[in-house]
Parts: sequence; structure tokens; C-alpha cells
Amino acid sequence: MLTSSTNWLEKVKTRRNKEEIMGENPTHNKKTGLPRKRFYRARAHSNPLSDSHFPIPISPDEVDYSLHYPEVVKVDPSKKIEFADVGCGFGGLLIALAPLFPDNLMIGMELRDKVTEYVKERILGLRTTNPGQYQNISVVRTNSMKYIPNYFGKGQLKKMFFLFPDPHFKEKNHRRRVISPFLLDEYAYVLAVGGIIYTITDVEELGEWMKSCLEEHPMFEALTTEELEADQVVKLLTAATEEGQKVARNGGQTFRAVFRRIATH
Repeated sequence: MLTSSTNWLEKVKTRRNKEEIMGENPTHNKKTGLPRKRFYRARAHSNPLSDSHFPIPISPDEVDYSLHYPEVVKVDPSKKIEFADVGCGFGGLLIALAPLFPDNLMIGMELRDKVTEYVKERILGLRTTNPGQYQNISVVRTNSMKYIPNYFGKGQLKKMFFLFPDPHFKEKNHRRRVISPFLLDEYAYVLAVGGIIYTITDVEELGEWMKSCLEEHPMFEALTTEELEADQVVKLLTAATEEGQKVARNGGQTFRAVFRRIATH
């Protein structure tokens, strides 16, 4: 006698076989053409210090924009990426930002291969069902802790996002945190003066860590309360991402730190 889990698995296999025979893509929603998230699930986090195998541009000049933004490049081949969502997850923030900043190119940077593939398929689906839209966003599988300077030149970015990063609770693993004094030097290099770095987490200790790192760095200053209230992006930090929505559903707290890149003398 089959167990309930075996029955479920057989039903999934049967359904997928029928879809394939009928020429349908089982990993995508038939009505919307968008990918089904359940086929792209992966571990919540990856070790950023481990070696992964994927192509890496030698320098920012080697990034092939035609692969990421083909329609934009046809009109203006000189445009550069200005927003970077580091650890973009399933791409919720990118999708929300795209129509708000149609003239800015944005890239999501994600280490997990299945998640990266999902975001790629999601963007392609949105471009197909919304002609002329979502041409300004893309995603790349990479390790941002190692290769930020390979993708962006000095002062190229206007906004960087670090939303609900891996807390790496153990002290010995704090070196894996995506916000650190050393990495802030790199972020300050690729951010233009006046550029904004956005961080948010539901882990209080990590929130204090990121805030203190930014406060102690000489090239960043916190936005004022008035500036935070006027920034339309701040409202998306929890609302646009899967992690943020989950925290909101569970009634959890979030800890935010938003800082501006300043000039030094």
C-alpha cells in the first residue's frame, strides 16, 4: 500500500508528464507564463566564502549589457547599472522598483543557482506579458562579497540594497556577513557621492551590527527621519520582498539602517 507522500509524488509526476506531452512547461504557470516558485526552491542561504563555479567579468567594462538589457542597449548602449540588490532572493524588490525608476538599470545579485534561474524566468515572463516594461531589471549569479568591483566602477551606483541578509549568528562566522567594515570600503568605492545604502533585517543583533558598521565608517551618514519618510523606496524594504512579507504576517519586528555615501576631505 502506497503512503500518502508516495501518492502525492506519483500525482505530481503524472501531472508533469501530461503537461509535457501536451507541450506545456510544467515549471511555469499556464495562464501568466511566470515560473512556479516551488520548482526553484533552494536552501535559504549559501556560504559566501565557498568556491562556486560561474563566469565572472574581468572588469566592469566586460559586463555584457546586451544579455541583461537587450532593448535598452539598442536605444542607449552607454547606459550603466545604477541600482544593485545584493542577495536579491526571488526578485520581489526588483519587480517593485522597475516601474518606479524606468530610466535606471538595476541588477539583482544572487549566489544560489536555482533562485537566480527563477528570477531570470520571472523577468522574462513579465517582459513578455507586459511589452515595453521590466526591460530595466536583470539578475546575475555571483558572489557579491568577492566580485563587486568586477561588476561596477568607481561611483557607478546610486542605490545598494541588503535586505534580510544571512545573520550568521555564530561569532566565528561574522566574517561571512555581507555588511562589515572591510566590505563597506568596497561599497563606498562603487557608490556615487549621495548614493544610498539600504539595509533591513528581522534579527535585532544583526540590525545593530549593520547600523554600527555604517555609523563608524567615515564615508557614510544616516538619513534623517524626514529623509526616510520622503524616500518612496524605504516603504518597499518590507513590503516588496518575500522575507519582509513573512515577517509582517508573523507580526515580527524589523531593524532598518539607511545611510548616504558622503564625500571625504
